Amino acid sequence: MGPYLIRRFLLLIPVLLGVSILVFTLIHQIPGDATMIAIGTDQRITEEQRQRVREAYGLDESLPMQYAKWMGHVLQGDLGKSLRTRRPLTEELQLRLPVTLQLAAFAGILGTAIAIPIGVLAAVRRNSRLDYLATVGTLIGISVPNFLLATLLVLVFSFKLKWLPPIGYVPFRDDPTQNLKVMLMPSISLALPLAAVLMRYTRSAVLEALAHDHVRTARAKGLSSSTVLVRHVLKNASIPIITVAGLQFAILLGGTVIIEQIFGLPGIGRYIYESISTRDYAVVQSVTLVMATIFVLVSVGVDILYAVMDPRLRHR
Repeated sequence: MGPYLIRRFLLLIPVLLGVSILVFTLIHQIPGDATMIAIGTDQRITEEQRQRVREAYGLDESLPMQYAKWMGHVLQGDLGKSLRTRRPLTEELQLRLPVTLQLAAFAGILGTAIAIPIGVLAAVRRNSRLDYLATVGTLIGISVPNFLLATLLVLVFSFKLKWLPPIGYVPFRDDPTQNLKVMLMPSISLALPLAAVLMRYTRSAVLEALAHDHVRTARAKGLSSSTVLVRHVLKNASIPIITVAGLQFAILLGGTVIIEQIFGLPGIGRYIYESISTRDYAVVQSVTLVMATIFVLVSVGVDILYAVMDPRLRHR
């Protein structure tokens, strides 16, 4: 297991290097002048003064030199400062990253808890009423955008029933109960589309595993249905389920941009949305790199789960 983990973590280096180059290059292709953000509202300056601002931020240098300096600071844990607020991005991320991670964790746990049991039952009871209901629910979950679902949840549970607050955020350490109330609707908005996709793939994976010869052999030996399901079916079906869950996590992270904006959550998604609107390039490239790093780490976690579920993969 040790050599397998070492190989996987070594692969992170070229992947993250490629992601950083891609992010940096794309951000600098956005139209507009970053110095205008740094100058602020007072645009009545001469070209010479503007050039001094560009020199102060290193924007007068070539792109390769800017990238080298940026990566040098990133490797030292310095993500730079916002051109708009002048605040260090490291401090901003310390405040905002826990909000997004909590939202993603709640949505992931909720979506998985819904999808896997229903997907397994739909496969075991194929062509039953439960299977048809699960299929209809899957189609609805895939078709409805999460921002529309979020809006409907606010209309029903906040304005009509008045059970949950529509916007705002309370840290968990300050008031756990209020925090859970505030995070419930955003989590559901992200979890239901995730659950719909994962439920469909779970059903397909379990149906495929049920058709294997060793499953029929286990049944012929007289093993109970629950034993066959746990020992032989779910273990073989886990690889495609883990794969889809890992891919859906990336979509879930992307969904936080809109969901945090709708519910007024001070997370990374809302921060990067506001930064794109104001063309704060320093924030966009650094936060995008952080989000990409999180996704790559999740991918490594998925590879580790592969090795745990199937030891043969450790030698590949």
